[in-house]
Order: sequence, then structure tokens, then C-alpha cells
Amino acid sequence: MTEPLSYSTATPCLGLPMLFAGQAQKETTVNEALVAIDILLAGNVEGVASAPPIAPAAGMAWIVGAAPTGAFAGQTDKIAGWTEGGWRFIQPSVGMRAFDRGLGTYRQYSGGWAMPLAPNLPTGGANVDVEARASLAVLVTALKQLGIFS
Repeated sequence: MTEPLSYSTATPCLGLPMLFAGQAQKETTVNEALVAIDILLAGNVEGVASAPPIAPAAGMAWIVGAAPTGAFAGQTDKIAGWTEGGWRFIQPSVGMRAFDRGLGTYRQYSGGWAMPLAPNLPTGGANVDVEARASLAVLVTALKQLGIFS
């Protein structure tokens, strides 16, 4: 016996809404998907915020912080993008990166948002070789976390 066809209501990776044959008001579904795509493809966030900014401009986005309040309540770690229709929240997927404009660095999602920390610089003296090796090890680890090295 054949299995009946079953369709998902959202895309598997980003959760974008799907269209169905005969669907009324397709423009609503398409526009919601375009808004999410616009926020994600821009790849930028202003920073981390636990409360919604007072006067955001359309297209601005933030990573929702650990103790969200107001419109951000219950949206920890999601990307919050401001649109003409209000806030849109997007669940990041593992490996997703966003450029933090406030800090001038990238953040990467792996169950939580992280940034590589700069290694300690070696100082002069008898132990400079040991310190230099330790600094390089930290640097290589940070580059691996960003997916630059495997």
C-alpha cells in the first residue's frame, strides 16, 4: 500500500513558511518568508539585548540575551529583527554566524552564541618560547571554534 503524501508547513533548516496549492492570501506567507530571509542574509546584529530597543529602525537585529523582558520574553538566543510589522524572532541553527556590529567581531551559534577570545600575548623573559607556544595554541583553538581550521 502506498503512503499518502505529507507536506511540511515550514522549511527544515530555517523554518520558513511554505506555500500550498490553492492557499488563500499567499502574499502573507511569502512576505513572512522574505522578512526572515532578509534578516538572516544580512548576517549582522547590533549586539546582544535582553530588552527590546526603544526606537529600532527596520532591518536592525539583535541576539536576545539570557534574561529577556518585554517583547523579548521567552526568546533567549534567538535573532530578533525589527520590521515594519514588529519583531520577528528566528531560531538560529548550529554553525550560524552573525557579525556583531557593536563589538566588531563575529559570533557563532552552537547551542548558544560564542565569540573566540583573543589569546594572551607572550611577554619577554626566559619563558618567551613557552608563552609564545601557549598563545599560538589558544589562537589555533579559537580559529577552530570559528570553523576556520578543522
